[in-house]
Amino acid sequence: MLGERIRKIRKQKKMTLEELAGDALTKGMLSLIENNKANPSMESLHYIAERLGVEVSDLLEEISTQELRKTLDIAEELYNAKKLSETETAFKDTDKDKEIISLIKPYISSLTQGYESARLLDIYSRSLYNEKVAGWQKFSEQAADIYDQMNLTSQRAAIGILRAHEKFIDHHYDQSLEIFLNERAKIEDNHAYIDPKTRLDLDYQEAVLYFAVGQTEAATHAMERAIAYSKKHRIFYRIDDLYRLAAGYAMITKDTDKKLYYSNKLRQYGEFADDQYSILFYHLMMIETLTSNHEYAKAIQKINQCLADSNIFEILKFYFYIEKGKALYGQDRYEEALHCFEKIGIPKFTHHPIDLSLFYVVDSYKALCHLNLKNWDEALQFAKLAVDHFEPMPGNSLKEFAKETYNQIRKVAKEE
Repeated sequence: MLGERIRKIRKQKKMTLEELAGDALTKGMLSLIENNKANPSMESLHYIAERLGVEVSDLLEEISTQELRKTLDIAEELYNAKKLSETETAFKDTDKDKEIISLIKPYISSLTQGYESARLLDIYSRSLYNEKVAGWQKFSEQAADIYDQMNLTSQRAAIGILRAHEKFIDHHYDQSLEIFLNERAKIEDNHAYIDPKTRLDLDYQEAVLYFAVGQTEAATHAMERAIAYSKKHRIFYRIDDLYRLAAGYAMITKDTDKKLYYSNKLRQYGEFADDQYSILFYHLMMIETLTSNHEYAKAIQKINQCLADSNIFEILKFYFYIEKGKALYGQDRYEEALHCFEKIGIPKFTHHPIDLSLFYVVDSYKALCHLNLKNWDEALQFAKLAVDHFEPMPGNSLKEFAKETYNQIRKVAKEE
């Protein structure tokens, strides 16, 4: 009720009835208003709002903008703490989403307009999504509508990317691309101006999804368009992601020149921005070149140097172990290679076919190690596992390697 809201804000401001009444109202009249026994005129309502330091709408609404802002501050703090926690713990589960849901849920019916409402709905829907609660899309759509009305392009684009991501993590890459392209079309239709960072986000996601479905020409076009735009406008946002994507794709397609070109670009960026992740990724690309050229001793030496770095990112350790296992296999050190491969696990947030291919092919190398150790059953088992994992994925050199390995082992195992 109006009177209760006035009283609540007055007490929050630590004001007496006399202080709020001032010269324009009597203490008695204000008491009647606070007890809902009298309705103030619009003139009096504006006077009360001014004395309280709030908007008239805050008094008329069930939930004040001030209260929503305070709630949003807490929600943002929890949301950002969750992201930081995920980064530091290799994306382990946290309870932050449950806290966010409990915090925002009581306000849901009042979130109808304004930035605070849109952002709270956005965060709420993301937490529901993370907790796998059905119906999160409804709140995401409400947030998107408000963002559109307020012309908040970057926030609206983030929702479109999330909708596509839902299918992406289930490995429904074609559906994910279709959703993303539809979302991008809506954003471009409804928003006359798209800021540079949002444009780069959209181009990067488009390239990622085109690569995922095997449409390499469209993917390369989107990726190179984004890189050219970034260079032209001297915007370094997303440039490291784009260089990693380009170098990774060049590696998997065995385009040595492009792999070297984009790896060096990534190294230059890493040195310029003091970005350790980019520098380590560059070293990973160079190590992969050594193993591809059968320079196994050099590769192992460099891998051990990188793994000894106390600042190495947990996720990158798996990729270095992959290369070390391959190098050990190349040196006919099959038992050691198997021991190295056993340290590798696919992180739960790895979903792109390029990344998955690098992990799936490990089973092919395990199979080859067992083949050379004359463990026929194990060799056939791992070779078949690799082929099964690759089956629904777009074609690439690692998928072909897995098929060739399986056929080779089947033939040898049959003869034995």
